[in-house]
Amino acid sequence: MNYVIGVDIGTSGLKSIVVNKDGEVVDSHSISYKTTHPKSGYSEMDPDVWYEATVNSLTHLLKKFDKQSITGISFSGQMHGLVVVDESGDSIRPAILWNDTRTSQEVEEIKETLGMEFLLKQTQNTVLEGFTLPKLIWLKNNEPNNYKKIHKFMLPKDYVVYKLTGNIFTEPSDAAGTIMYNIKSEKWSETLLDQLDIDSNICPEVIPSHQKSGVLKEDIKNQLNIDWEINIYQGGADNACGALGSGITDETKQLVSIGTSGVALSIENSEHYENDGNMHYFSHCVPNQKYIMGVTLSAGYSLEWLKQLLNPDEDFSTFLQDISQSKIGANGLLYTPYLLGERTPYNDASVRGSFIGLDANTSQKDIKRSVLEGVTYSINESIEIMKNQDVDIKEIVSIGGGAKNEEWLQIQADIFNAPIMTRTEEQGPAYGAAMLAAMGENWFDTFQDISQSWINYHEKVTPDSKNNESYQKLFNIYKQIYTATQPLTKDLAQFK
Repeated sequence: MNYVIGVDIGTSGLKSIVVNKDGEVVDSHSISYKTTHPKSGYSEMDPDVWYEATVNSLTHLLKKFDKQSITGISFSGQMHGLVVVDESGDSIRPAILWNDTRTSQEVEEIKETLGMEFLLKQTQNTVLEGFTLPKLIWLKNNEPNNYKKIHKFMLPKDYVVYKLTGNIFTEPSDAAGTIMYNIKSEKWSETLLDQLDIDSNICPEVIPSHQKSGVLKEDIKNQLNIDWEINIYQGGADNACGALGSGITDETKQLVSIGTSGVALSIENSEHYENDGNMHYFSHCVPNQKYIMGVTLSAGYSLEWLKQLLNPDEDFSTFLQDISQSKIGANGLLYTPYLLGERTPYNDASVRGSFIGLDANTSQKDIKRSVLEGVTYSINESIEIMKNQDVDIKEIVSIGGGAKNEEWLQIQADIFNAPIMTRTEEQGPAYGAAMLAAMGENWFDTFQDISQSWINYHEKVTPDSKNNESYQKLFNIYKQIYTATQPLTKDLAQFK
Protein backbone atom coordinates (compact mmCIF):
# COMPACT_ATOMS: atom_id res chain seq x y z
CA MET A 1 0.00 0.00 0.00
CA ASN A 2 1.11 3.56 -0.71
CA TYR A 3 1.14 6.35 1.87
CA VAL A 4 1.45 10.11 2.09
CA ILE A 5 2.85 12.25 4.90
CA GLY A 6 1.29 15.43 6.23
CA VAL A 7 3.56 17.76 8.22
CA ASP A 8 2.24 20.61 10.36
CA ILE A 9 4.82 23.27 11.26
CA GLY A 10 3.34 24.85 14.37
CA THR A 11 4.46 27.62 16.66
CA SER A 12 5.69 25.37 19.48
CA GLY A 13 6.19 22.10 17.66
CA LEU A 14 6.01 20.01 14.52
CA LYS A 15 3.70 17.07 13.91
CA SER A 16 4.01 14.55 11.07
CA ILE A 17 1.47 11.84 10.24
CA VAL A 18 1.51 8.95 7.77
CA VAL A 19 -1.84 8.27 6.07
CA ASN A 20 -2.86 5.39 3.83
CA LYS A 21 -5.26 5.45 0.86
CA ASP A 22 -8.20 4.75 3.17
CA GLY A 23 -7.48 7.90 5.17
CA GLU A 24 -6.21 5.98 8.20
CA VAL A 25 -3.38 7.49 10.23
CA VAL A 26 -0.92 4.63 10.59
CA ASP A 27 1.95 6.46 12.28
CA SER A 28 2.87 9.87 13.66
CA HIS A 29 5.78 11.73 15.17
CA SER A 30 6.04 15.04 17.03
CA ILE A 31 8.93 17.33 17.92
CA SER A 32 8.79 20.33 20.26
CA TYR A 33 10.81 23.53 19.93
CA LYS A 34 10.78 26.98 21.49
CA THR A 35 10.45 30.45 20.07
CA THR A 36 12.74 33.23 21.24
CA HIS A 37 11.67 36.60 22.64
CA PRO A 38 14.68 38.95 22.42
CA LYS A 39 12.56 41.95 23.46
CA SER A 40 9.09 42.55 24.85
CA GLY A 41 6.56 41.88 22.08
CA TYR A 42 9.12 40.10 19.89
CA SER A 43 8.59 36.49 18.79
CA GLU A 44 11.23 34.94 16.54
CA MET A 45 12.69 31.64 15.46
CA ASP A 46 15.63 30.45 13.37
CA PRO A 47 13.77 28.97 10.35
CA ASP A 48 16.30 26.16 10.11
CA VAL A 49 14.81 24.81 13.35
CA TRP A 50 11.68 23.96 11.33
CA TYR A 51 13.75 22.37 8.57
CA GLU A 52 15.82 20.29 10.99
CA ALA A 53 12.70 19.19 12.86
CA THR A 54 11.14 18.15 9.54
CA VAL A 55 14.17 16.10 8.52
CA ASN A 56 14.36 14.47 11.95
CA SER A 57 10.67 13.59 11.87
CA LEU A 58 10.87 12.21 8.32
CA THR A 59 13.93 10.17 9.29
CA HIS A 60 11.97 8.66 12.17
CA LEU A 61 8.96 7.79 9.99
CA LEU A 62 10.54 6.73 6.70
CA LYS A 63 12.66 3.97 8.21
CA LYS A 64 9.48 2.18 9.30
CA PHE A 65 8.00 1.76 5.82
CA ASP A 66 8.77 -0.37 2.80
CA LYS A 67 10.84 1.11 0.02
CA GLN A 68 8.88 3.45 -2.25
CA SER A 69 5.63 3.02 -0.29
CA ILE A 70 5.65 6.69 0.77
CA THR A 71 5.18 8.71 -2.40
CA GLY A 72 4.18 12.24 -1.38
CA ILE A 73 4.66 14.80 1.39
CA SER A 74 2.78 18.05 1.95
CA PHE A 75 2.75 20.74 4.60
CA SER A 76 0.62 22.90 6.84
CA GLY A 77 2.19 25.91 8.47
CA GLN A 78 1.60 28.73 10.92
CA MET A 79 0.42 31.81 9.05
CA HIS A 80 1.82 35.33 8.61
CA GLY A 81 5.44 34.60 9.65
CA LEU A 82 8.17 36.39 7.69
CA VAL A 83 11.18 34.43 6.44
CA VAL A 84 13.64 36.33 4.23
CA VAL A 85 16.47 34.82 2.17
CA ASP A 86 19.30 36.30 0.14
CA GLU A 87 20.36 35.39 -3.41
CA SER A 88 22.21 32.36 -2.09
CA GLY A 89 19.01 31.12 -0.47
CA ASP A 90 20.34 31.59 3.06
CA SER A 91 18.04 33.07 5.69
CA ILE A 92 19.06 36.66 6.45
CA ARG A 93 17.73 36.85 10.00
CA PRO A 94 15.44 34.91 12.34
CA ALA A 95 11.84 34.56 11.17
CA ILE A 96 9.37 37.03 12.69
CA LEU A 97 6.32 35.04 13.80
CA TRP A 98 2.56 35.62 13.67
CA ASN A 99 2.34 36.45 17.39
CA ASP A 100 5.03 39.16 17.22
CA THR A 101 3.57 42.58 18.08
CA ARG A 102 6.47 44.96 17.37
CA THR A 103 4.85 46.48 14.28
CA SER A 104 2.21 48.86 15.73
CA GLN A 105 3.94 51.89 14.19
CA GLU A 106 4.18 50.15 10.81
CA VAL A 107 0.47 49.24 10.92
CA GLU A 108 -0.38 52.92 11.35
CA GLU A 109 2.06 53.84 8.59
CA ILE A 110 0.36 51.42 6.19
CA LYS A 111 -3.11 52.70 7.09
CA GLU A 112 -2.07 56.32 6.60
CA THR A 113 -0.28 55.62 3.31
CA LEU A 114 -2.93 53.42 1.73
CA GLY A 115 -6.18 54.26 3.50
CA MET A 116 -8.58 51.59 4.70
CA GLU A 117 -10.83 51.76 1.63
CA PHE A 118 -7.89 51.06 -0.69
CA LEU A 119 -6.52 48.32 1.57
CA LEU A 120 -9.86 46.51 1.74
CA LYS A 121 -10.35 46.79 -2.02
CA GLN A 122 -6.90 45.40 -2.77
CA THR A 123 -6.66 42.65 -0.14
CA GLN A 124 -10.17 42.27 1.34
CA ASN A 125 -8.58 42.58 4.81
CA THR A 126 -7.51 45.17 7.30
CA VAL A 127 -3.90 45.21 8.51
CA LEU A 128 -2.84 43.98 11.95
CA GLU A 129 0.46 43.71 13.81
CA GLY A 130 0.77 39.97 13.26
CA PHE A 131 0.47 40.01 9.46
CA THR A 132 3.40 39.73 7.06
CA LEU A 133 3.22 43.12 5.35
CA PRO A 134 3.95 45.27 8.44
CA LYS A 135 6.84 42.93 9.27
CA LEU A 136 8.42 43.72 5.90
CA ILE A 137 7.92 47.46 6.50
CA TRP A 138 9.43 47.09 9.99
CA LEU A 139 12.48 45.41 8.45
CA LYS A 140 12.76 48.23 5.94
CA ASN A 141 12.53 50.86 8.69
CA ASN A 142 14.70 49.21 11.33
CA GLU A 143 17.11 46.84 9.56
CA PRO A 144 17.71 48.48 6.17
CA ASN A 145 20.89 46.48 5.50
CA ASN A 146 18.98 43.21 5.96
CA TYR A 147 16.08 44.53 3.88
CA LYS A 148 18.40 45.31 0.97
CA LYS A 149 19.64 41.70 0.97
CA ILE A 150 16.18 40.21 0.41
CA HIS A 151 15.92 38.02 -2.68
CA LYS A 152 12.59 36.42 -1.68
CA PHE A 153 10.35 36.34 1.34
CA MET A 154 8.53 33.18 2.34
CA LEU A 155 6.09 31.85 4.89
CA PRO A 156 7.32 29.23 7.40
CA LYS A 157 6.17 26.10 5.56
CA ASP A 158 7.40 27.53 2.24
CA TYR A 159 10.90 27.81 3.63
CA VAL A 160 10.89 24.13 4.59
CA VAL A 161 9.61 23.18 1.11
CA TYR A 162 12.39 25.30 -0.40
CA LYS A 163 15.05 23.60 1.74
CA LEU A 164 13.77 20.16 0.71
CA THR A 165 13.37 20.88 -3.03
CA GLY A 166 15.45 23.96 -3.87
CA ASN A 167 12.31 25.65 -5.29
CA ILE A 168 10.69 28.81 -3.91
CA PHE A 169 6.89 28.99 -4.07
CA THR A 170 3.92 29.84 -1.92
CA GLU A 171 0.21 29.11 -2.40
CA PRO A 172 -3.06 31.07 -2.09
CA SER A 173 -4.02 30.34 1.53
CA ASP A 174 -0.73 31.65 2.92
CA ALA A 175 -0.37 34.39 0.30
CA ALA A 176 -3.75 35.82 1.37
CA GLY A 177 -2.53 36.12 4.97
CA THR A 178 0.38 38.37 3.98
CA ILE A 179 -2.03 41.25 3.19
CA MET A 180 -0.17 41.77 -0.08
CA TYR A 181 -2.29 39.40 -2.16
CA ASN A 182 -5.45 40.32 -4.05
CA ILE A 183 -7.61 37.26 -3.43
CA LYS A 184 -10.20 38.41 -5.98
CA SER A 185 -7.70 38.42 -8.85
CA GLU A 186 -5.53 35.76 -7.15
CA LYS A 187 -2.35 37.75 -7.75
CA TRP A 188 0.07 39.83 -5.72
CA SER A 189 -1.24 43.39 -5.55
CA GLU A 190 1.29 45.31 -7.64
CA THR A 191 -0.59 48.53 -6.94
CA LEU A 192 -0.31 48.11 -3.18
CA LEU A 193 3.34 47.09 -3.33
CA ASP A 194 4.18 50.07 -5.56
CA GLN A 195 2.58 52.52 -3.13
CA LEU A 196 4.64 51.09 -0.27
CA ASP A 197 7.83 50.99 -2.39
CA ILE A 198 8.18 47.21 -2.09
CA ASP A 199 9.74 45.40 -5.06
CA SER A 200 7.25 42.77 -6.21
CA ASN A 201 10.14 40.56 -7.32
CA ILE A 202 10.69 39.55 -3.69
CA CYS A 203 7.27 37.86 -3.69
CA PRO A 204 7.35 34.11 -4.36
CA GLU A 205 5.43 32.58 -7.26
CA VAL A 206 1.97 31.38 -6.19
CA ILE A 207 0.94 27.85 -7.15
CA PRO A 208 -2.08 25.73 -6.12
CA SER A 209 -1.83 24.22 -2.63
CA HIS A 210 -1.88 20.63 -3.92
CA GLN A 211 0.54 21.30 -6.79
CA LYS A 212 3.88 19.53 -6.87
CA SER A 213 6.66 21.89 -5.78
CA GLY A 214 9.46 19.49 -6.64
CA VAL A 215 11.06 16.33 -5.34
CA LEU A 216 13.41 15.69 -2.46
CA LYS A 217 16.93 16.84 -3.32
CA GLU A 218 19.59 14.15 -3.58
CA ASP A 219 21.47 15.33 -0.48
CA ILE A 220 18.23 15.16 1.53
CA LYS A 221 17.53 11.64 0.23
CA ASN A 222 21.03 10.61 1.31
CA GLN A 223 20.44 12.14 4.72
CA LEU A 224 17.15 10.25 5.01
CA ASN A 225 18.79 7.07 3.74
CA ILE A 226 16.33 6.54 0.89
CA ASP A 227 16.96 5.95 -2.81
CA TRP A 228 13.54 6.60 -4.32
CA GLU A 229 11.84 9.79 -5.44
CA ILE A 230 9.31 11.45 -3.15
CA ASN A 231 7.05 14.21 -4.48
CA ILE A 232 6.74 17.38 -2.39
CA TYR A 233 3.52 19.41 -2.50
CA GLN A 234 3.29 23.04 -1.40
CA GLY A 235 0.59 22.61 1.26
CA GLY A 236 -1.51 25.26 2.97
CA ALA A 237 -1.93 27.65 5.87
CA ASP A 238 -2.75 25.95 9.15
CA ASN A 239 -6.31 27.27 9.41
CA ALA A 240 -7.07 26.26 5.83
CA CYS A 241 -5.56 22.80 6.36
CA GLY A 242 -7.43 22.46 9.65
CA ALA A 243 -10.65 23.25 7.79
CA LEU A 244 -9.89 20.81 4.96
CA GLY A 245 -8.99 18.10 7.47
CA SER A 246 -12.35 18.67 9.16
CA GLY A 247 -14.39 18.34 5.98
CA ILE A 248 -14.97 22.06 5.42
CA THR A 249 -14.94 22.06 1.61
CA ASP A 250 -18.25 23.84 0.93
CA GLU A 251 -20.88 26.01 2.63
CA THR A 252 -22.72 23.14 4.37
CA LYS A 253 -20.50 23.05 7.49
CA GLN A 254 -18.65 25.61 9.59
CA LEU A 255 -15.51 25.10 11.68
CA VAL A 256 -14.73 26.05 15.26
CA SER A 257 -11.15 25.36 16.27
CA ILE A 258 -10.05 25.93 19.85
CA GLY A 259 -6.32 25.72 20.25
CA THR A 260 -4.10 28.38 21.79
CA SER A 261 -6.25 30.79 19.82
CA GLY A 262 -9.80 30.17 18.68
CA VAL A 263 -11.14 30.26 15.14
CA ALA A 264 -14.61 30.33 13.60
CA LEU A 265 -14.52 29.70 9.85
CA SER A 266 -17.05 29.41 7.04
CA ILE A 267 -16.74 29.05 3.28
CA GLU A 268 -17.77 32.22 1.39
CA ASN A 269 -17.68 31.84 -2.39
CA SER A 270 -19.95 34.66 -3.51
CA GLU A 271 -18.35 36.71 -6.28
CA HIS A 272 -20.03 39.80 -4.84
CA TYR A 273 -18.77 39.39 -1.27
CA GLU A 274 -16.86 42.42 -0.03
CA ASN A 275 -15.23 42.22 3.39
CA ASP A 276 -15.68 45.18 5.74
CA GLY A 277 -12.63 44.31 7.84
CA ASN A 278 -14.45 42.90 10.87
CA MET A 279 -13.55 39.36 9.80
CA HIS A 280 -10.63 37.91 7.88
CA TYR A 281 -11.32 36.86 4.28
CA PHE A 282 -8.72 34.45 2.92
CA SER A 283 -8.20 31.95 0.11
CA HIS A 284 -8.78 28.30 1.01
CA CYS A 285 -6.28 25.56 0.17
CA VAL A 286 -9.15 24.00 -1.82
CA PRO A 287 -8.98 25.49 -5.34
CA ASN A 288 -11.36 28.36 -6.15
CA GLN A 289 -12.71 28.59 -2.62
CA LYS A 290 -12.53 31.41 -0.08
CA TYR A 291 -13.44 31.57 3.59
CA ILE A 292 -14.33 34.14 6.21
CA MET A 293 -12.76 33.69 9.62
CA GLY A 294 -12.93 35.26 13.05
CA VAL A 295 -10.21 34.85 15.67
CA THR A 296 -10.17 34.82 19.46
CA LEU A 297 -6.56 35.39 20.50
CA SER A 298 -6.66 33.70 23.93
CA ALA A 299 -8.97 30.70 23.65
CA GLY A 300 -7.25 27.57 24.91
CA TYR A 301 -4.57 29.90 26.21
CA SER A 302 -7.11 31.26 28.72
CA LEU A 303 -7.70 27.78 30.07
CA GLU A 304 -3.97 27.05 30.21
CA TRP A 305 -3.42 30.33 32.07
CA LEU A 306 -6.13 29.46 34.60
CA LYS A 307 -4.83 25.94 35.12
CA GLN A 308 -1.34 27.25 35.81
CA LEU A 309 -2.80 29.59 38.43
CA LEU A 310 -5.01 27.05 40.19
CA ASN A 311 -3.70 23.52 39.59
CA PRO A 312 -0.60 23.46 37.38
CA ASP A 313 0.10 19.76 37.94
CA GLU A 314 -3.34 18.50 36.89
CA ASP A 315 -4.14 17.34 33.37
CA PHE A 316 -6.96 19.18 31.63
CA SER A 317 -9.43 16.32 31.98
CA THR A 318 -9.02 16.28 35.75
CA PHE A 319 -8.96 20.06 35.96
CA LEU A 320 -12.35 20.35 34.23
CA GLN A 321 -14.15 17.40 35.80
CA ASP A 322 -16.19 19.56 38.21
CA ILE A 323 -17.45 22.25 35.80
CA SER A 324 -20.84 20.52 35.45
CA GLN A 325 -21.38 21.32 39.14
CA SER A 326 -21.49 25.03 38.22
CA LYS A 327 -24.72 26.02 36.52
CA ILE A 328 -25.17 27.95 33.27
CA GLY A 329 -23.81 31.46 33.74
CA ALA A 330 -21.18 30.26 36.24
CA ASN A 331 -23.11 31.58 39.25
CA GLY A 332 -23.33 35.08 37.77
CA LEU A 333 -19.71 35.29 36.59
CA LEU A 334 -18.57 36.47 33.14
CA TYR A 335 -15.03 36.27 31.76
CA THR A 336 -13.63 38.12 28.74
CA PRO A 337 -10.60 36.32 27.23
CA TYR A 338 -8.57 39.40 26.35
CA LEU A 339 -5.30 38.25 27.92
CA LEU A 340 -3.35 39.27 24.82
CA GLY A 341 -5.83 41.79 23.44
CA GLU A 342 -8.60 40.68 21.09
CA ARG A 343 -8.90 40.14 17.37
CA THR A 344 -12.47 39.65 16.12
CA PRO A 345 -14.44 41.87 16.08
CA TYR A 346 -12.41 44.57 17.87
CA ASN A 347 -8.89 44.30 16.42
CA ASP A 348 -7.61 45.78 19.68
CA ALA A 349 -4.16 44.79 20.93
CA SER A 350 -4.38 46.92 24.08
CA VAL A 351 -7.63 45.74 25.73
CA ARG A 352 -7.24 43.28 28.61
CA GLY A 353 -9.49 40.65 30.14
CA SER A 354 -11.95 40.84 33.01
CA PHE A 355 -13.96 38.77 35.43
CA ILE A 356 -17.31 40.47 36.02
CA GLY A 357 -19.57 39.33 38.86
CA LEU A 358 -17.12 37.94 41.42
CA ASP A 359 -18.63 37.63 44.88
CA ALA A 360 -18.06 35.79 48.16
CA ASN A 361 -19.85 32.70 46.84
CA THR A 362 -17.71 32.33 43.69
CA SER A 363 -16.01 28.94 43.62
CA GLN A 364 -13.15 27.52 41.56
CA LYS A 365 -15.61 25.53 39.51
CA ASP A 366 -17.52 28.76 38.75
CA ILE A 367 -14.30 30.42 37.59
CA LYS A 368 -13.45 27.42 35.38
CA ARG A 369 -16.90 27.38 33.82
CA SER A 370 -16.86 31.14 33.27
CA VAL A 371 -13.57 30.82 31.35
CA LEU A 372 -15.04 28.11 29.08
CA GLU A 373 -18.18 30.16 28.56
CA GLY A 374 -16.25 33.41 28.00
CA VAL A 375 -14.05 31.85 25.32
CA THR A 376 -17.18 30.45 23.65
CA TYR A 377 -18.94 33.85 23.82
CA SER A 378 -15.93 35.41 22.13
CA ILE A 379 -16.04 32.86 19.31
CA ASN A 380 -19.80 33.41 19.11
CA GLU A 381 -19.15 37.05 18.24
CA SER A 382 -17.60 35.73 15.01
CA ILE A 383 -20.48 33.29 14.53
CA GLU A 384 -22.93 36.17 14.99
CA ILE A 385 -21.18 38.21 12.27
CA MET A 386 -21.44 35.20 9.94
CA LYS A 387 -25.18 34.89 10.66
CA ASN A 388 -25.63 38.61 10.00
CA GLN A 389 -23.95 38.07 6.62
CA ASP A 390 -26.54 35.39 5.81
CA VAL A 391 -24.30 32.39 6.51
CA ASP A 392 -26.66 29.51 7.24
CA ILE A 393 -25.10 27.87 10.32
CA LYS A 394 -26.38 24.30 9.91
CA GLU A 395 -23.63 22.18 11.48
CA ILE A 396 -20.39 23.11 13.22
CA VAL A 397 -17.33 20.86 13.31
CA SER A 398 -15.41 21.46 16.54
CA ILE A 399 -11.71 20.57 16.70
CA GLY A 400 -8.86 21.15 19.12
CA GLY A 401 -9.06 21.33 22.89
CA GLY A 402 -12.69 22.45 22.82
CA ALA A 403 -13.66 19.14 21.22
CA LYS A 404 -12.14 17.00 23.99
CA ASN A 405 -14.52 17.85 26.84
CA GLU A 406 -18.16 16.79 26.66
CA GLU A 407 -19.39 19.63 28.86
CA TRP A 408 -17.58 22.22 26.74
CA LEU A 409 -19.06 20.69 23.57
CA GLN A 410 -22.54 21.10 25.05
CA ILE A 411 -21.72 24.70 26.00
CA GLN A 412 -20.68 25.32 22.37
CA ALA A 413 -23.87 23.76 21.00
CA ASP A 414 -26.04 25.78 23.40
CA ILE A 415 -24.29 29.14 22.82
CA PHE A 416 -23.91 28.74 19.03
CA ASN A 417 -27.43 27.23 18.83
CA ALA A 418 -26.22 24.68 16.31
CA PRO A 419 -25.41 20.95 16.26
CA ILE A 420 -21.74 20.26 17.02
CA MET A 421 -19.79 17.42 15.42
CA THR A 422 -16.32 16.13 16.21
CA ARG A 423 -13.95 14.15 14.02
CA THR A 424 -13.44 10.45 14.61
CA GLU A 425 -9.84 10.85 13.42
CA GLU A 426 -8.78 14.33 14.43
CA GLN A 427 -5.15 15.04 13.68
CA GLY A 428 -5.33 18.80 13.24
CA PRO A 429 -3.88 20.64 10.24
CA ALA A 430 -1.44 17.78 9.52
CA TYR A 431 -4.40 15.74 8.27
CA GLY A 432 -5.39 18.47 5.84
CA ALA A 433 -1.78 18.57 4.63
CA ALA A 434 -1.92 14.80 4.03
CA MET A 435 -5.13 15.31 2.04
CA LEU A 436 -3.34 17.85 -0.16
CA ALA A 437 -0.57 15.30 -0.81
CA ALA A 438 -3.18 12.65 -1.66
CA MET A 439 -4.84 15.03 -4.12
CA GLY A 440 -1.45 15.82 -5.61
CA GLU A 441 -0.88 12.10 -6.03
CA ASN A 442 -4.22 11.88 -7.89
CA TRP A 443 -5.73 9.44 -5.43
CA PHE A 444 -9.08 11.22 -5.81
CA ASP A 445 -10.74 13.27 -8.56
CA THR A 446 -12.16 16.05 -6.37
CA PHE A 447 -11.77 17.47 -2.87
CA GLN A 448 -15.40 16.51 -2.18
CA ASP A 449 -14.51 12.91 -3.05
CA ILE A 450 -11.60 12.73 -0.60
CA SER A 451 -13.62 14.47 2.09
CA GLN A 452 -16.49 11.99 1.77
CA SER A 453 -14.08 9.03 1.74
CA TRP A 454 -11.70 10.04 4.52
CA ILE A 455 -13.69 12.09 6.99
CA ASN A 456 -16.14 10.70 9.54
CA TYR A 457 -17.79 12.27 12.58
CA HIS A 458 -19.01 11.24 15.99
CA GLU A 459 -22.69 11.61 16.86
CA LYS A 460 -23.85 15.23 16.97
CA VAL A 461 -24.14 17.22 20.19
CA THR A 462 -27.46 19.06 19.84
CA PRO A 463 -28.37 22.42 21.41
CA ASP A 464 -30.85 22.66 24.25
CA SER A 465 -33.36 25.44 23.47
CA LYS A 466 -33.83 26.37 27.15
CA ASN A 467 -30.08 26.59 27.67
CA ASN A 468 -29.73 28.69 24.52
CA GLU A 469 -32.34 31.12 25.81
CA SER A 470 -30.32 31.65 29.00
CA TYR A 471 -27.05 31.91 27.10
CA GLN A 472 -28.48 34.50 24.72
CA LYS A 473 -29.29 36.77 27.68
CA LEU A 474 -25.78 36.24 29.08
CA PHE A 475 -24.21 36.84 25.65
CA ASN A 476 -26.01 40.18 25.37
CA ILE A 477 -24.45 41.20 28.70
CA TYR A 478 -21.04 39.85 27.60
CA LYS A 479 -21.04 42.06 24.49
CA GLN A 480 -21.29 45.17 26.66
CA ILE A 481 -18.12 44.41 28.61
CA TYR A 482 -15.63 45.42 25.90
CA THR A 483 -16.94 48.98 25.59
CA ALA A 484 -17.21 49.35 29.37
CA THR A 485 -13.72 48.05 30.21
CA GLN A 486 -11.56 49.04 27.23
CA PRO A 487 -10.73 52.56 28.48
CA LEU A 488 -10.13 51.23 31.99
CA THR A 489 -7.67 48.55 30.88
CA LYS A 490 -5.93 51.13 28.69
CA ASP A 491 -5.45 53.41 31.71
CA LEU A 492 -4.22 50.49 33.82
CA ALA A 493 -1.45 49.73 31.32
CA GLN A 494 0.64 52.61 32.72
CA PHE A 495 1.12 50.68 35.95
CA LYS A 496 2.70 47.64 34.33
